[in-house]
Amino acid sequence: MEKKRLNWVDVTKGFLMILVVIGHYPGQLDFPLGKYIYWFHMPAFFLLSGLFFKPVLEKGKSKEVIYKRFMQLIVPYLFFLVTITVIRYGMEIGSGNMELSWYLNDLWTLVIGGRFARGAYGVFWFVTTLFFTFLFFLWMTKYFNRTKQIIILSVFYLIAHIESLFAMRVIGGAPDEASQTIPMIWNIDVALMAVVYFALGYYMKHIWMNITTPWFIAGLIVSISAVTLDWYKVIDYHLSMKFLRYEHFTLDLLIPISITLVFVGLMQRITAKISLSWLQNIEKHSISIMYLHIFTDIVLNDYFEYGLIGFTAFGLIVPIVASIVIQKLVPHGRIFLGGFNPKRRKRITPTATPLPN
Repeated sequence: MEKKRLNWVDVTKGFLMILVVIGHYPGQLDFPLGKYIYWFHMPAFFLLSGLFFKPVLEKGKSKEVIYKRFMQLIVPYLFFLVTITVIRYGMEIGSGNMELSWYLNDLWTLVIGGRFARGAYGVFWFVTTLFFTFLFFLWMTKYFNRTKQIIILSVFYLIAHIESLFAMRVIGGAPDEASQTIPMIWNIDVALMAVVYFALGYYMKHIWMNITTPWFIAGLIVSISAVTLDWYKVIDYHLSMKFLRYEHFTLDLLIPISITLVFVGLMQRITAKISLSWLQNIEKHSISIMYLHIFTDIVLNDYFEYGLIGFTAFGLIVPIVASIVIQKLVPHGRIFLGGFNPKRRKRITPTATPLPN
């Protein structure tokens, strides 16, 4: 049962990673695929992360758990940040850019990170947001009961939407530019929204672990209805967590959850009959794919001409090769790819002392 559970989770994450790559295609998609991908793919990652969250209630255990998540999330973040930056700066120097102010300004942007880090760093916001989402939920489950947790989550959800409405409606303009008028390091404010999806993954674990037919059909009906209404311009729904674009209080829960129900339900049903090991392999190298697929295009598009299929293929294959090389040739390479796993201390079984005769 455990093996099947891990199979469908890995397959689902592998499929979502392909959608992440497609979603960053710099060209124009003929079908509004990008818009619909953004409706659910990032919320789905937070939902699946929450699915395996374990509350920490023992005293003194929180530091150990936080350290583990720091090593699994932030250390790879810093590794790829430094690696990409060194290569970028080498390319800039090679092209004749010797302007010190440019490098200082670029470094400051990278320190702030989140929605302010663009280009090759376009996906870095997710990892820092996930880390703070984990910290928020760890704090909530440690000190508050379920009722108070839901109240806190409701407040977070409300604040997140107020911030979004301020950026999108009051400031206005393009979402990326509007959101950047609100200063925030590492997109920590997006964690106010992300923790709601994360919590739904945790609270609804009994549903996610086995999507029954009624839940699957309900998700399918809502998903098809949403796409149909959007297609015929009855609604104009958008969701971009990175740029604070969540403007609809009800649909921001209903649509992402419904589409995720459909995809998780499909993967559970398919993996019960077919292994789909190729998607599991993509998930296995997902850290490298996430960090390197945009940078791969930045490096290669001067030498090759390719469309969406080529962009996706390069965005998967090159990072997978890089992931294998890092594991085999870089000292502690597995840690830089999120593979940190603290060694468990062996319990010493006391030897019984013989009783005197």
